[in-house]
Amino acid sequence: MHSISLDKLWYTRHPLRWVLFPLACVYRAMSWLRRHYLQRFCQHSFSVPIIVVGNISVGGVGKTPLVIALVQQLQARGLRVGIVSRGYGATMNDFPHEVSVNESAELVGDEPLLLAKKAGCPVVIAPDRVQAVRCLLDKHSCQVIVSDDGLQHYKMGRAIEIVVIDGVRGLGNRLCLPAGPLRESAKRLQQVDFIVVNGGECPRGYRMDLRPGDFTQLLNGKSIPVAELSCPVAAVAAIGHPQRFFSTLRALGVTFEPYPFTDHHSFQPKELDLPEKMVVMTEKDAVKCQAFATEKMYFLPVEAVIERGFWDALWTHVALSKL
Repeated sequence: MHSISLDKLWYTRHPLRWVLFPLACVYRAMSWLRRHYLQRFCQHSFSVPIIVVGNISVGGVGKTPLVIALVQQLQARGLRVGIVSRGYGATMNDFPHEVSVNESAELVGDEPLLLAKKAGCPVVIAPDRVQAVRCLLDKHSCQVIVSDDGLQHYKMGRAIEIVVIDGVRGLGNRLCLPAGPLRESAKRLQQVDFIVVNGGECPRGYRMDLRPGDFTQLLNGKSIPVAELSCPVAAVAAIGHPQRFFSTLRALGVTFEPYPFTDHHSFQPKELDLPEKMVVMTEKDAVKCQAFATEKMYFLPVEAVIERGFWDALWTHVALSKL
């Protein structure tokens, strides 16, 4: 089904959800059985705390900015930190692999490359996250490891689970795939350590907002304020929920023509040869376009701002309190 029809199915009271409800029940049962089997018989434990930042729904919810903020806060406390990621979209097949900031997004994946550029710590990718964790421990003697996504990778033991929820879309119709957007039952939220809500509120949840910076030119890194944009601009977004980026631009008073693409889309230069005088995109998309950047291309960096209560609770968690 096309992504637009999936949005209607998952985030409205679309009647088709009841047709798919039996399949959702099967999926929910299978995910429960899989989790308990892997946790009991296949899970690997480690000598350092593993912090998983994930979600229970399909699509982008803002995990990457939170991972960056989390790593920066851990580093500020003097800890050696590493990041593991699946490396979704990577074309290489030699794993585990430590990401270099000079590599291409096509080779290692857009999110791992962005993390390597922004977090200032080693980032290792591998479909088997256990391998990635061991690589970080062997090469860098990390004291804490953060997993970008991987909540459902239950072979990897973890000390702390942080689930991110989209504050606008929430959990949709609260049904599992394929009738709804959930990878696991909503009851799974009762078992995680922290819930972070991106741009909204929910019980037990800590609010996170993505604070935009200045528009930055891909070609030379020059920043400009909103007032210097040649509007209307072409707004390009190949993320899980493009409307979030478009909403940010509206809030900044930017006039734009939207150009949504599928998540992790690999851009070709001709696709960004758009009629508008300027093209603006997310920072995650920018790392994929660096090789063919032009003067008209800009990205909008964002910073995760999480309420103080989250950090207070995190530092007192038993897994971190003795570090």
